[in-house]
Amino acid sequence: MKLKLDLHDIYNRGADIDRALRDIIDEAIAKKAPVVEIIPGKGSGQLKKHVLRFLEQKDIKAKYHRLEKDSKNFGRLFVHFKWK
Repeated sequence: MKLKLDLHDIYNRGADIDRALRDIIDEAIAKKAPVVEIIPGKGSGQLKKHVLRFLEQKDIKAKYHRLEKDSKNFGRLFVHFKWK
């Protein structure tokens, strides 16, 4: 199961972006999903930077295993989780 979050609709609302990111991470933990796909889109890159800054926060970073930037698509990130 892979969860997906498309941020195109809320690209200019910082608090909504943070809430959506937190919700999708919590949902992945609850469902033990191996991967979350986050789509900030290509644009100017500001939204992707916002997402990366959010994911680098100490309390958030502790929840996932690794972060992967899609090499073929600049506007897409994968957050990987490791379940035992």
